[in-house]
Amino acid sequence: MTDQLPLNIGILGAAAIAPTGLIKPAKSVPEVQIVGVAARDVTRARAFAQKHGLPRVFDSYDAMLADPDIDAVFNPLPNGLHAEWTIRALRAGKHVLCEKPFSANADEAERMAQAAQETGLVLSEAFHFRYHPLATRVKEILTSGELGTIRHIEGHMCFPLPTFNNIRWRFDLAGGTTMDAGSYPISFVRFFAGEEPEVTAAHALLHSPQIDRYMTADLRFPGGYTGRIECSMWSRALFNMSGLIRGEAGELYIMNPYHPQYFNWLTIRGPQGTRREHIKGESSYTYGLRAFAKAIRGEGTLLTGPADAVANMRVIDAVYEKAGLKRRGTQ
Repeated sequence: MTDQLPLNIGILGAAAIAPTGLIKPAKSVPEVQIVGVAARDVTRARAFAQKHGLPRVFDSYDAMLADPDIDAVFNPLPNGLHAEWTIRALRAGKHVLCEKPFSANADEAERMAQAAQETGLVLSEAFHFRYHPLATRVKEILTSGELGTIRHIEGHMCFPLPTFNNIRWRFDLAGGTTMDAGSYPISFVRFFAGEEPEVTAAHALLHSPQIDRYMTADLRFPGGYTGRIECSMWSRALFNMSGLIRGEAGELYIMNPYHPQYFNWLTIRGPQGTRREHIKGESSYTYGLRAFAKAIRGEGTLLTGPADAVANMRVIDAVYEKAGLKRRGTQ
């Protein structure tokens, strides 16, 4: 492979997120091409490849990892399989874009980070929202001092998932609301705080034993300010995709920081009054994929590398522990 050739990316599993999260964005990123899919059910893989115009079908994950023409893989497997197949992909010489949450728990995340360090390959968690111009604009507002000293930051991701046979409700596959919906607001507050929080309290409502359907957690940052996250896949908090950053001089409300291409608003309230901004841009998935490709080519620095992913999983673990629930990936 030369620097001029596109990176060949394969998909581990015919997952529902792959068309939105990878295949469609790749059409706007000439540095990559999606060349195939592997699935345990080869019939499903063939149907997926035909539907999305992928030229190759692999009859197993191992077959894809053994192929020298594959440069990188997208890992959208169930949470409980992220660590195993990410590490195996790295050991096979493939860069990895891993769906969130990064792993079942922080211990697994550390092993994944170690494998990336040992192989010298790129490993990124797919928190695409960080690369969108909306995130850049929020950072600009914070660094401008317009809000004054930050006192509180919070993130919310609530949506209904009433299909209770979905794998996201299974403890053995590292499911639960905090793992899925909650990973976004945790990433959000950490990113914009620029510090790692302590989880001071957490409260869960359960769907089934050990599986949270709703979670809130209170945070404390080294800088002296507080934080809060709320997430739900089934509760009275039916739909909420937002963030709030409150300072001594004003506050910033962000509507839909996670998928801003669909809709977004920034509302800034301060001594000079209230104003609103709408931030235009491509799909956040496109920005995230472009950053992944640039990192592989040595042309950019990831905002979502292994160290950050490990830190996010540590907070997720701490939220479960404060709520009196088991860490995912444990008995």
